[in-house]
Amino acid sequence: MCCILILNNTNTPYTNLDPSLIMDAIESLDYRCSGSLFALNSYENRVYQVGIEDRAPLIVKFYRPFRWSDAAIIEEHQFAIELAACDIPVVAPLECGTGETLHRYQGFRFALFPRQSGRSLELDNLEHLEWMGRFIGRLHAVGACRPFQHRMELNVETYGHAPYRFLVDNQFIPFELRHNFCLVLDQLLAKTAQCFDEAGCFSTLRLHGDCHAGNVLWNDKGPHIVDLDDCLTGPAIQDIWMLLSGSAEQVEVQLDRILDGYCEFYDYNPRELHLIEPLRTLRMIHYVGWLAKRWEDPAFPLNFPWFNTPRYWQDFLQNLNEQNALLDLSLDKMRHPEQ
Repeated sequence: MCCILILNNTNTPYTNLDPSLIMDAIESLDYRCSGSLFALNSYENRVYQVGIEDRAPLIVKFYRPFRWSDAAIIEEHQFAIELAACDIPVVAPLECGTGETLHRYQGFRFALFPRQSGRSLELDNLEHLEWMGRFIGRLHAVGACRPFQHRMELNVETYGHAPYRFLVDNQFIPFELRHNFCLVLDQLLAKTAQCFDEAGCFSTLRLHGDCHAGNVLWNDKGPHIVDLDDCLTGPAIQDIWMLLSGSAEQVEVQLDRILDGYCEFYDYNPRELHLIEPLRTLRMIHYVGWLAKRWEDPAFPLNFPWFNTPRYWQDFLQNLNEQNALLDLSLDKMRHPEQ
C-alpha cells in the first residue's frame, strides 16, 4: 500500500478562499463585482472569472502561497508586459491603483487579468504549427534580451534531483519498488547530465517553460498565451518539443514546420535537438514530484485519482526504463553523428 505522508498545512492553503473573500479582494481595488463567479481549470493556483458591473468580466488569479517569492511573481508579470508591448499576444496582468500588478488581501496574493477566449491548438494542423513557430520565435527574441533574476532555471538539479529527493524523503515510492526505482532514476539523471554536457555549447534564455497545447489558446488572430506561471530560464528547445507528437516521421515533419516559422524571428541551434529526450526525462520526474508535493491539497486527489496507487508506480517505473533506453540512443547519436 502506498504511503501518503502528512506534510504540513502549507499544502492546504486555500481553505479560507471562499466567494466572499474573492469578491472582497477584487473590490479592494475599486472594482464593483456583480456577484457572478466561475472557477476555471487550475490546480496550482486558484483562478476565477468574476463578473464586474458595467464592464467585461475579469480573471483573478490567487497565487499558491509559499511557492514563488514576490520578486519571482513580479518578474513573471514584467515579462508578460514586456511581451505585450512588443505586440506578442500574451495576456498581461492589469495594473491597478498605484500601478502594481501583484496585490494582497487577507494573506493571499492575487492578480487581475482581462478575459481572453479561444479554442485549443490543433497539433495535427501543420499551418498552426508553423504559426506557433513564428510565435515562439518572437517570444524568444524578446526573452533573450535580458535574463531572469528571480525565476527558476531548468536543469538536472531543479527538475531532476530535487523532485527525486522529495519522493524518496517523503516515502511516496512503494517499498517493494524502491530499490529498482532508485536504481533507474540514478541512471537516468546521470545520463541526462551527460546529454547536457555532450550536447555542446547552447544558450539559455527566458522561456514560457510549459508550452504544451493545453497552455495555448487559438482564435482567428492566431495563438496567444494566457499564463506565464511556469516561465523560467532554459534552452530554447524546451518551448518547442512539447508541441511534437506521433511517430518519428510525423515528429520530423512537425518539427520542420515549427522551425520554418521559428527561424523567421530567432536563430535555432541544432545542437539542442539532442536535449529533447533529456528534457522529456526531467519533465517526467518533475511532474511526479509536483503531484507528490501537492497531494495534501484536496483538489489533487480529486482530479488525479490514479496517482499514488500501486499500479501507477509500476507503470511509471516501466516508463522510466523505456526512457532509459531512449537516453542511450540520444547519447549514441551525439557520439556517432555520422551513423
